[in-house]
Order: sequence, then structure tokens, then C-alpha cells
Amino acid sequence: MQIDDAAGILAAADFFDVCTDEERRMLAFASERKRYAAGSVILGSGDVPEGAQVLISGSISITPDGAGEPNPLVVSQPGTVVSLVSLVVEKPRHVTVRAISIVETLLVPRSSFVKLAGQSPQLAARSARRIRQDLLAFVSAVAPMRAKFSKE
Repeated sequence: MQIDDAAGILAAADFFDVCTDEERRMLAFASERKRYAAGSVILGSGDVPEGAQVLISGSISITPDGAGEPNPLVVSQPGTVVSLVSLVVEKPRHVTVRAISIVETLLVPRSSFVKLAGQSPQLAARSARRIRQDLLAFVSAVAPMRAKFSKE
């Protein structure tokens, strides 16, 4: 894959707008295009991902651990970043991500992102702000459901 193609995929992704054009090109150089057959596991529960994956095409299902009756989240929006936190945290994931159809992704390795952020304090600060904003938005969205899950 051409670096410009991969940089374009990153430019369209919902997180990588924190990067400058040059930073996206550097990440694109280190990234790898992946292809998965329908039904294959992209990320298994308990796996430690190498980094984040940007959905290029296809549909995936995301099923959290412990879902007694699986009601997976289905994603088919190109540019969706799967396992964003894996760009900075080397921990097992507690979800299973499976290809529903033929899926293509762009794997952005954690090692490359961390190295680039280490060389650019501005990128590290922009990334930290963005991840914080996303986490706060998530917490705000689930806060109203808290009463439904608390035992009284």
C-alpha cells in the first residue's frame, strides 16, 4: 500500500485528526493493511493488541466479555478506530471483535505511535486531551444508566 493511501485513511479516521499531515505520513509508513474473512476473529477477548485498527471497509461486531446474551455493537463506518486505547496501553482487551463480512483495516502499531508521541510533546498533549474528552463523553453518556445497574 502506498504511504499516501494509508495517510489518507488516517486523515479520514475519527481520532487521527490530532496528528499533523506529516505525523500521519510517519504513522502511515509504519502501518499495515490487514484483511479478514467473514466470521474471523480480529481481536479476541484477553488478547493484547499490537495497536489500534482503523476500519477501511466491511462490518465488524464488538461483543463485551460477560455478555450473557450477546448483543454486539455492529460497526461498518469507515474511519472508525477500533481499540483506540491500545495505541498507548498494552493491556488485554475485554471484548471480542469479529468480522461480519470481508473486512479491511489499517493497523497502527502502538510502538510507532508511542515513539512518535515521545518525539513530539505537542502530539502527546493533543492525544491526551482527545482521549480525555472521549472518556468524559463516554462517562457522561452512561451515567444516566447507572441506576439501572446498581443493586439496592
